[in-house]
Amino acid sequence: MFDKLQAAENRYDEINHKLSDPEVIGNQDEYRKLMKEHADLEEIVAKYGEYKKVMKDISDAKELLGEKIDKDFKQMVDMELKEAEENLENIKKDLKILLLPKDPNDEKNVIVEIRGGAGGDEAALFAGVLFKMYNKYAERYRWSTEMLDSNPTEIGGFKEVVFLIEGKGAYSRLKYESGVHRVQRIPSTEANGRVHTSTVTVAVLPEAEEVDVEVNPNDLRIDTYRASGAGGQHVNKTDSAIRITHMPSGIVVACQDERSQHKNKDKAMTVLRSKLYEIAQQQQTGEIAQERKSQVGTGDRSERIRTYNYPQGRITDHRIGLTIYKLEEVLNGDIDEIVDALITTDQSERLGSGGGEDL
Repeated sequence: MFDKLQAAENRYDEINHKLSDPEVIGNQDEYRKLMKEHADLEEIVAKYGEYKKVMKDISDAKELLGEKIDKDFKQMVDMELKEAEENLENIKKDLKILLLPKDPNDEKNVIVEIRGGAGGDEAALFAGVLFKMYNKYAERYRWSTEMLDSNPTEIGGFKEVVFLIEGKGAYSRLKYESGVHRVQRIPSTEANGRVHTSTVTVAVLPEAEEVDVEVNPNDLRIDTYRASGAGGQHVNKTDSAIRITHMPSGIVVACQDERSQHKNKDKAMTVLRSKLYEIAQQQQTGEIAQERKSQVGTGDRSERIRTYNYPQGRITDHRIGLTIYKLEEVLNGDIDEIVDALITTDQSERLGSGGGEDL
């Protein structure tokens, strides 16, 4: 493991040297590539630096304790040694996590699909609530959002809504949101005050670039139609909406959010590429998934992952048994406590299954 850490530090120093080379600065592609690698290595190299410093502190303290020193000074050195040894254990844990195999999609943008499930209008209304929650979460990280497709209802929710979130690390934090979200609340139309249960399905896909997935134009059937929707939108004017069918897989994607047919086609292709990319990845990791199911769930859209209980102001994530009583804050985009707990569980589970390096 220390060979890996030393190699990372050597490479980091090498990149630092190259980034000041005028030839490299003049080559934008190479410069960008090196900057990304530099950013990827920065955290682990800094943590390795901490490790080496603490190891030296421990060595120096032990050396001092082997000499003849007065009682008060010995007590102080003993205390410093104990602190350094505790600090070393935390640094070792951090290094193990940093050396875990990286998800190649973690830095990608994401496409989020939210669809109302069981519960009719109530499900559609809650789909709208989750759409706002993820938009507010994106704002907190200064990520940008772009609508790709939507099917709004007359009373203000969505039968389905598809949107893009662009920002560094978006997939690393939002990938745990895939699955069935259940809501328990009293509908405004419920005269007897009974709590109804509805479900909404969320799918989070890493955005696939053209280089990630090659799509043969001959495999596509592209239909145009007149956009339709609620609320007096720009509808029923021209055949600007696009539906693309990928015939080999049977995947159908649609986009009607833009007035321009060309823009709708581009957005629909973005969603299609990401769906095909997800299928290819699932095939690659299928055998691994069979051997070891992650504690934070498979990401399967049929899996119930979370319940939002309005009467009790409670959210429960069923995958890790986490319950918090801050419904309003969560629905306003403050989901970091849940996301961090899911990430920590995932890391612990991977370390426990032998995925981490020995120190």
